[in-house]
Amino acid sequence: MLNTYDFPEFDYVQSIEQKNGEVLRHTVVVVGAGPMGLTAALDFAARGLKVVVLDDNNTVSVGSRAVCYAKRPLEIWDRLGVAKPMLDKGIEWKLGRVFFRDQEVYDFDLLPEDGHNIPAFINLQQYYLEEYLVAACMENPLVDLRWKHKVVSLHSHNDHVEVAIETPDGIFNMEADWLLACDGANSDVRRMVGAEFVGQFFEDRFLIADIVMKADFPTERWFWFDPDFHKGQSALLHKQSDDVWRLDFQLGWDTDPEVEKLPENIIPRVKAMLGEDVEFELEWASVYQFACRRIDQFRYGRVLFAGDAAHQVSPFGARGANTGVQDIDNLSWKLAAVVRGEVPEALIDSYHDERAFAADDNLLNSTRSTDFISPKNNASRRYRNAVLTLSKDHEFARPLVNSGRLSTPTPYVDSSLNVKDDSKWAGKMLPGTCAADAPIKVAGKDAWLLQQLGEGFTLLVFGLNPAAVDAGVFSPKLIVEGKDFNDDHGFAAERYDKGEGCVYLIRPDQHVVARWREFDVNKIRAGIARATAGASS
Repeated sequence: MLNTYDFPEFDYVQSIEQKNGEVLRHTVVVVGAGPMGLTAALDFAARGLKVVVLDDNNTVSVGSRAVCYAKRPLEIWDRLGVAKPMLDKGIEWKLGRVFFRDQEVYDFDLLPEDGHNIPAFINLQQYYLEEYLVAACMENPLVDLRWKHKVVSLHSHNDHVEVAIETPDGIFNMEADWLLACDGANSDVRRMVGAEFVGQFFEDRFLIADIVMKADFPTERWFWFDPDFHKGQSALLHKQSDDVWRLDFQLGWDTDPEVEKLPENIIPRVKAMLGEDVEFELEWASVYQFACRRIDQFRYGRVLFAGDAAHQVSPFGARGANTGVQDIDNLSWKLAAVVRGEVPEALIDSYHDERAFAADDNLLNSTRSTDFISPKNNASRRYRNAVLTLSKDHEFARPLVNSGRLSTPTPYVDSSLNVKDDSKWAGKMLPGTCAADAPIKVAGKDAWLLQQLGEGFTLLVFGLNPAAVDAGVFSPKLIVEGKDFNDDHGFAAERYDKGEGCVYLIRPDQHVVARWREFDVNKIRAGIARATAGASS
């Protein structure tokens, strides 16, 4: 129980397989009803697939757990129609401050430019996020949520997966054309297929303490290195919903987690940080020891992995849940196209190629952050302290400060699905990058560019005369400046380097496949064929 939240209990219902004593084949089965599994269910359903979600529990996550959600995952949830309650409840923020001992040495703005629909970050307790996702799943007729259904064994075949499920009424079998494992860092499914999950473990332990207090601290991320109130260690302060504040305290290598979680040991740490006179209530606490590792293959035949089941990072930089949502975004359109028979199964292999590349990027950033926050030798500590000292007065040192490089999308710059540029371009919208949003006008009313993109492929056209493109089931939706929208503020022209005109081919997951300075039907068809593993050639 928490002072600020009552955990729901969802009803266990006996599955139809148990009632009828038969083995049923399902198109997609998702294991795990956390943020990734629930997002996957909604995304598959949005693309017309029926999906069964299995979870061995019957409530949302205990404790606030993941709290920082970045712009790109929020855009994905907005595409799925579930972002509004998150944005309404969450605490928006984009500013951060870094302190060294008793001095502020660095500040940053994660979204300094105007013209964005979605904020840089929100802070929201994970149980709220899951509650909103569960509600959306329960309202969707294509999603079958099954609580207290635990996968206890798995057998893979060439065209399906057979799983045994344990429930309060006993064990039964079911089959899936495709099975997606979203069952966390300690994934049972990963163990069942014999996948490797390797990387680096870190010795340091960190205490999470959620407290309830009314305070006039700004809604910013504050991070301290070696503060007076916590000598030789680091600390972090974030605001969440319901006047709940997340505090993190580095504990060192040789601490006892059970002792550190005792209220009589937490409360003095909080008072040392905030002051003896600050009134607060301890809401929830946990001690964690983290790792940076990933699975060897995101695909094992008809079994796929996403989220923490596929990769695990340290919490600094909010790269865990945010990265997992982008796994789902990448996979959903590809799997849906395979299930519908529109593309060869080989397209699924690009899921590993692109998301393993992103996972490795996140692991590298996470490891570097951890090494800066927790130096492993005297030389590293001297370097870190010198950087922090210099950053107060010298701009060149500030990019070297690393209190957690906060989550941003990893462009699939080397993806086999991209078409290389054949012209010179300015800006960041290279192939493999997720499309940038911009404020526009549609029929004279305010709108947002990303919300105009189609569920399939989209051609975004500036300053050119488009023609129809017949590419079978992959014929793209046309979005033409001046016809379908007006760029009154010029943000879209700037972000997409309009120049003398341009055409962007955008995938169903809102990533750029290609861009051209002329409208060439043959090039567009070839681009779609490349992005669909040759399906439309």
